[in-house]
Amino acid sequence: QYNACQVLLELTCLKTSAGSHGFKPADPHFKETFTRANQQQMYHAFLLALAPFSRRPNVTGGLALAGVLLFSGSCYASALMQDRSYGKLAPYGGFSFMAAWLSLLL
Repeated sequence: QYNACQVLLELTCLKTSAGSHGFKPADPHFKETFTRANQQQMYHAFLLALAPFSRRPNVTGGLALAGVLLFSGSCYASALMQDRSYGKLAPYGGFSFMAAWLSLLL
C-alpha cells in the first residue's frame, strides 16, 4: 500500500504542475473539477499511508484506492474531455472515500 501511496503522491505533483501551467479550458468549471480531483487524490493518498495502521488495512486501503480511481479518475476524465457526462462515477468514489475513513474507526 505504500507503493500505491507513493505513486498517487507523485502523480498528484505531476498533475498539479500540468494543471496549473498547461490546462486552460474554455469553461472555468472544468479547471475547478481538475483541481478538486487533484486535491482529493492527495488527501486520500495520505489515507492510504494510514491504512496499514488500521484494524482492517486491506479494507481501508482498498476503499481509498477505489475512491481515488472512481472519484478522481472520473473528474479528471470530465475535466480533460470537457464533458460533464464523464463524471458519473464520482459519487461512487465519494462513497468509497467515506467508507474508507469510517473503516479507520471500526
